[in-house]
Amino acid sequence: MRHLLFLLAVLPLATPARAQASGQVAPAAIGWYNVENLYDTIDSPDTDDAEWLPTAPKNWTGERYRIKLAHLARVIGEMGQKIHPDGLACIGLCEIENATVLEDLVHTPPIAARGYQYVHHDGPDRRGVDVAFLYDPKRFHLLNHTTHPLHDPQDSLFRTREQLVVTGVMDGDTISCIMAHWPSRRGGEKRSLPKRALAAQLGRHLVDSLLALNKDARIIYMGDLNDDPVDPSVRRFFGSTDDKTRVSNATFFNPMQPLYEKGIGSLAWQDSWNLFDQFMLSPALVTSKKGYQYYGVRVFNEPYLAQKEGNFKGYPFRIYVGDTFTNGFSDHFPVFIILAKQVPKP
Repeated sequence: MRHLLFLLAVLPLATPARAQASGQVAPAAIGWYNVENLYDTIDSPDTDDAEWLPTAPKNWTGERYRIKLAHLARVIGEMGQKIHPDGLACIGLCEIENATVLEDLVHTPPIAARGYQYVHHDGPDRRGVDVAFLYDPKRFHLLNHTTHPLHDPQDSLFRTREQLVVTGVMDGDTISCIMAHWPSRRGGEKRSLPKRALAAQLGRHLVDSLLALNKDARIIYMGDLNDDPVDPSVRRFFGSTDDKTRVSNATFFNPMQPLYEKGIGSLAWQDSWNLFDQFMLSPALVTSKKGYQYYGVRVFNEPYLAQKEGNFKGYPFRIYVGDTFTNGFSDHFPVFIILAKQVPKP
């Protein structure tokens, strides 16, 4: 099992209120989670959701749906709580069927009291799953959002997840978050790579458009990229590096690569670990001396999120294996980054 890496050093972090009074460092945590097949139990004529109905072999009932929601709410509620008492300021999600499941999720204890709001758009993916964005309105003020479909000029029938751009003001800093779920490796890694290269190029176009408006834009590109930090789609087609001295508007900082090289993953397949769930950051979040700065990153692989026995011991604990209900969470561990900024005394 890949070991947990928690990059946050023991430094005098404080809540915003305490930081304002003491001149300390104010923290924030932003998450990403592939929640694996968050479908409701209602048949949608525009969605390939036949597998996720009460009459299907999986027997996806209302009770099981509520269990899934409770499990996800627990994870989201616990992520980042050691960084900030209110937990995550915002989180990107993928494999979301519709706004209904998001509405149900944000009203599920233990996150219901936080009042999370969400951004979602029904996209063209054949399975009917999309990316989405949850945010705490007490800390993140939504300014605007746009969605951007991915097209393949060589394949007119190709349909996949859109990329979602959300811009808001978080604790006084304007930040843009881009959520992406790149095409899968179905059909083989090499055969499917061109589609992920297209997704990377779309992501690059989106960040370049934001940087054209403001060369110092604070941008977080996050997602399940279905590739590792060292793969060509991430390094070359999007443009990323793990070397802070090489970060530029053309080459974003990828804090996940050192974790991957240490053997830390967010999902497992055939006794091999991958770190598909990633963040890539613009220079303003890495090299600037003002506002929020990158501070650390974590794969949230708490013991209760891992399979405890059998051939898949240590793997992410899924809610289904085939059609067998196993009462787990997701086939991915979630991840989050830590930002921090100096708050001067008033």
